[in-house]
Amino acid sequence: MKITITICTFRRSHIATTLQSLEAMERPADCAVSVVVIDNDDTPSAQDRVANTAAAMRLPVRYLHQPGANISIARNAGLEAATTEWVAFLDDDEVVEPDWLVELVRRQRATGADAVFGPSYARYDDDAPDWIVRGDFHSQVAAPRAGVIETGHTCNALLRWCGTPWQAERFALERGKSGGEDTEFFFRLRQLGAEYAIADTAIVREDVPAARLSVTWLLRRRFRIGQSYSASAESLRQRLGLFGSSAVKAGYCALRAGVALANPERRTFWLMRGTMHSGICAGCLKLPEKALYGVQGG
Repeated sequence: MKITITICTFRRSHIATTLQSLEAMERPADCAVSVVVIDNDDTPSAQDRVANTAAAMRLPVRYLHQPGANISIARNAGLEAATTEWVAFLDDDEVVEPDWLVELVRRQRATGADAVFGPSYARYDDDAPDWIVRGDFHSQVAAPRAGVIETGHTCNALLRWCGTPWQAERFALERGKSGGEDTEFFFRLRQLGAEYAIADTAIVREDVPAARLSVTWLLRRRFRIGQSYSASAESLRQRLGLFGSSAVKAGYCALRAGVALANPERRTFWLMRGTMHSGICAGCLKLPEKALYGVQGG
């Protein structure tokens, strides 16, 4: 089993820490593992940092410079560079647990799934607001809908790649600045026959910067997630149905947020859910998506 781990980076020094965590991890039995880092900055700003880190690693690391400040361009470059049967996805601000890849592979072998998604758990500084820490609003965990895993994320995933019916598929460039390109991508692969599983024990952790410790940032992200989720509706009839149900849910969430006005944790929970459903409505209407990638605090 040959696996290429792809990591897109954009002006983050944390990429060195991410690579070091990969070097320290346990390697799955009977697996050959390599890493490709795709630098999406206009200049090769991460090249020296990646090279210096890789020099102290046994794990093979390849650096690619793919400018454009568009995450889809970088992700597609990673797919183009991958000549292995399997591709793993990781973000440049994450650290993997020692058994991360072992657990992804174990779950894939147990289920036969074409893609396996693990959780990305947030790590907060000591000065983060207590209600944000309790709510754990920044963690990303794939979840089934009505018992079915419809899509996933690229912050922690293992995907069957070479020789598949979807090997020619790529991340949508029009979503490369707004985000949600991974949600739409995995929806599309599922339409081509891909089957998914969740590996709860394949854990990565992500430090949450101060710029993201606000309700504004959380709602902006949830709205975008909603817009991306609307890709699950393929026909006009499905979009109308999804729009109607999401509009009702958004109204209900607004009422619950009003009831919880004095409780910041519960209020934010309901505001986030309502904003996501509002984003679904916007996505069903094909409204423009705001650029989030490549901006400060994005």
